[in-house]
Amino acid sequence: MSAPAMTLYRLQACPFCERVVRLLDEYDIDYRSRFVEPMHSDRNVVKRLSGKRTVPALVDDNTGATLTESANIVSYLETTYGDEGTLTAATDAATAEEGA
Repeated sequence: MSAPAMTLYRLQACPFCERVVRLLDEYDIDYRSRFVEPMHSDRNVVKRLSGKRTVPALVDDNTGATLTESANIVSYLETTYGDEGTLTAATDAATAEEGA
């Protein structure tokens, strides 16, 4: 079994992080959660990845995207993996072709 292609850097009980988690779950996207230090100045892992110490931060190895801010992440997930998303559409087309 391979590791999920997405990693979500988050805090416990963070409403902005939970917004992203709900959408990942809704789209049935496999991801790994990495809980970060509560102290903003100690979030060096997130800083190295995104240039910021804010969470949530999402790294998508499928597309090479690294995003911060829940609104940006939600928009990206809807566009990329939602019903009309490019990766979803490509996957659906490949599945239809295999079944043909």
